[in-house]
Amino acid sequence: MKILFQGDSITDCGRDREDIHNLGSGYPKFAAELIKAAHPETDFEFINLGISGNQTKDLVDRLQSDFIDIQPDLVSIHIGINDTWHRAAERNWLGNDVFEAQYRKVLSEIKEKTNAKILIIEQFLLPVEDKLYFREDLNGKIDITRKLAREFADFFIPLDGFMAQAAVDKGANHWSDDGVHPNENGAKFIAAYYADAFEKINL
Repeated sequence: MKILFQGDSITDCGRDREDIHNLGSGYPKFAAELIKAAHPETDFEFINLGISGNQTKDLVDRLQSDFIDIQPDLVSIHIGINDTWHRAAERNWLGNDVFEAQYRKVLSEIKEKTNAKILIIEQFLLPVEDKLYFREDLNGKIDITRKLAREFADFFIPLDGFMAQAAVDKGANHWSDDGVHPNENGAKFIAAYYADAFEKINL
């Protein structure tokens, strides 16, 4: 079974880009460990093609080589925070219509040109003071992600909500130093939801 992790730095997490099977030190690594432990009889191929800094437009550019050519059984996508963050300094926000069109293009092509199940992981922001204003733009794009999940996803992880709950439980800094990039605690937190999603997808 071939599982493809796709996204930005949260997925990339220091992986060796010369080796597509190197999962880095983030949630893909811990999710793969949990899935393998639960299914020792299954031969898994885990591929991480997350790239730090990527936005939805970059996934469109990588559709053929990094999605369709891979022909995964399951593809997970965690994207969107950079569509907000990269424009936050000037508040020159990307139009929600553009964001939706780009994300929709990725999901439509996966549906049309592969047999992969789709796991969408919602972008998130923990409540850290210097990034609270990101919500001006981020909330609308999370709504779009949820809309697209209803249309395309075989399973959806509403991670912004789960992270909000976790921040109440133990504080934002327990999970991330900057509100965006998970530390090991945050990566394991995401991985547990990923492994649970895997069990619920009819593969």
